[in-house]
Amino acid sequence: MKRAQEWLHSLGHPECLHRGPHLLRPVLFFGGQSGRARAAGTALGRRAAALAHSFSAVASEGRAEELRRFYGLFPPLEKLPDELERVYALARAAKIELLQGEYRLEKPPFGMAFYRITLPIRGTYPQIRQFVAATLKSMPIASLDALRFERKKAGDPQLEAQLRLTVYFRPANEGETP
Repeated sequence: MKRAQEWLHSLGHPECLHRGPHLLRPVLFFGGQSGRARAAGTALGRRAAALAHSFSAVASEGRAEELRRFYGLFPPLEKLPDELERVYALARAAKIELLQGEYRLEKPPFGMAFYRITLPIRGTYPQIRQFVAATLKSMPIASLDALRFERKKAGDPQLEAQLRLTVYFRPANEGETP
């Protein structure tokens, strides 16, 4: 019973209230619990089902507002050139050499749009590390997908690296406040 309660707690209130009674019914019925525990579980199930029914409309409205606020954290796709310029400025500040990269915009039918950037870069390890750290710190809308280092000679301080970043943008008309 304690495991089931912990599992329901991990689901969160809306999900727990909605699915909890239905998922726990077989556990409580077949779990070999005493009659009193079964009766308490059934009563709990009825109360949770009643609460789930009354909170379902509120939960969906709250989730829509929460999703709108989440999308509001990301810039619109029109800001893509500004975000690219920020990446280039951070590379200049770290004194690393950016070579010709690959750029790909992906706009799924729903949800976030994302811009995938693959950049071959050249510099010392501290320079590359500074660039990556500054990019992730100043651009919370970006994620580091891959970073690969290569050194031509054992004693050479210069590294050639390949960096893959993804920059995320909100969907059209999402997260905007009227």
